Amino acid sequence: MNFKRFARKWLRPGRATVIAVPYFWLLLFFAVPFLIVLKISFAEQDIAIPPFTSLLNYEDGGLLHVTLNLANFQFIFGDELYADTYLSSLRVAFFTTVMCLLIGYPIAYAIARTDPARRNVLLMLVMLPFWTSFLLRVYAWMGLLKPNGIINHLLMSVGLISEPLEMFHNTFSLYLVMVYAYLPFMILPLYAHLVKMDIRLLEAANDLGARPLKAFFAITLPLSKNGIIAGSMMVFIPAVGEFVIPELVGGPDTLMIGKVLWNEFFDNNNWPMAAAVATVMVLLLIVPIGLFHRYETRELEGKNV
Repeated sequence: MNFKRFARKWLRPGRATVIAVPYFWLLLFFAVPFLIVLKISFAEQDIAIPPFTSLLNYEDGGLLHVTLNLANFQFIFGDELYADTYLSSLRVAFFTTVMCLLIGYPIAYAIARTDPARRNVLLMLVMLPFWTSFLLRVYAWMGLLKPNGIINHLLMSVGLISEPLEMFHNTFSLYLVMVYAYLPFMILPLYAHLVKMDIRLLEAANDLGARPLKAFFAITLPLSKNGIIAGSMMVFIPAVGEFVIPELVGGPDTLMIGKVLWNEFFDNNNWPMAAAVATVMVLLLIVPIGLFHRYETRELEGKNV
């Protein structure tokens, strides 16, 4: 009886505290900054950076009213440039995600099916690029892809080409470096799901006469769909707002929302417009996040039935 009282008094509050820590973290470092950005998006451009315009104002009679400046959002939805930029960012993020999935799935599958003693080494090779600065890795690709870079120099020295290949500041270099940068984010979630899969299911399918390809589409692929969704979200969401890669290796016609944010913040010093652009981008990303959360909730409810 004393133990039950002890557990009721101490264990439950401790559990609540542990659960509260991540919620407090999200509140402090996501919700509060987003509310600040949202507030700035309804302000007007001012000399002060950021503008300290208050949304709550008092009239002469002491009546409190809310002042919302919707001009920034009206300009965004009325200007085709912003619409094209959002669509271009979504398109680049989508194709980057698809290519990362097509390349990362076989790699994750191979690591999950290899000898357990070698898995840690292979996983370390996947995570090895993170030991180097992201910016340095992008600059390294610039040195490889430039017309006078290492790849063109080697190909011309062995006589395979007579003129340098156009591999820099175009769509090819953009997608190549984007896939390289985000590929580990696809491999790791896929590996986490594939390594837990029961191999006996494939053995049973083989005993029943199913060919390897049929067994893959009937068993392996459906069981790894949560890993596919998680990896796709981890690649797609940050790829939408990518700035460094399009700026350094993308072509002059590359439209990405990260570049627009940079121009509004630092070139135009228009914080309200930049905040409005960022708010719309976050709202666009909330849709796939909400769909993913709804899907996972249904999956858990189905398993608990």
